[in-house]
Amino acid sequence: AIHRLLETARDTDYYELLHTAFYTGLRRNEALALRWRDVDLDEGSISVVRSLYRAKGGQSIYQAPKTAKGRRLVSLTPSSVLVLRALRERQQVDALVLGYLVNDDSLVLRYRNGNPMLPRAVSGAFKKLVHRAGLEGYRFHDTRHAHATLMLRQGVHPKIVQERLGHAKVGTTLDIYSHVTPGLQQAAALRFDEGLAVTSTPEAIAEPILR
Repeated sequence: AIHRLLETARDTDYYELLHTAFYTGLRRNEALALRWRDVDLDEGSISVVRSLYRAKGGQSIYQAPKTAKGRRLVSLTPSSVLVLRALRERQQVDALVLGYLVNDDSLVLRYRNGNPMLPRAVSGAFKKLVHRAGLEGYRFHDTRHAHATLMLRQGVHPKIVQERLGHAKVGTTLDIYSHVTPGLQQAAALRFDEGLAVTSTPEAIAEPILR
């Protein structure tokens, strides 16, 4: 489903936004608030230091995350680095033609004409992309759930997933993704069995325990 939706969005202004959301677990408004100064493509990381809010009257306000854990460093995958590097290069070309600036204070995720993406418009566009991809019923927030679920199923420690998502406590992460936990326990039990199986003698098993 993730690959299908990304392929559907590939030729739209929303591809890089969706890719970033799926591959980092950032909230919609965290992603929309990213500036290029928050992205380190050499180190492969994103600093989440603010979020976008829409005040009464339609004014965009950028504020710090509501909790201390919300302010965090999220490592990027190699494919995310490639996508964002290509985006910056494309923006620099578009900026020359359309007359806007690309610098450290520029928004990372915006329309090709330089205008900022707004939360409600993004949610509406996501709904249309989901329909076009034949994946009815998904919300933008489900990109975050997909990221966390995949990481947990791949054996990533819940504490790491908590840090990537910006949850205040690891218990929050475990409560939200409790449907994944039974599978994790089964996988852990199998790995324990496999770990013992590679040990050739009872003495070799007991040795590290008795030390």
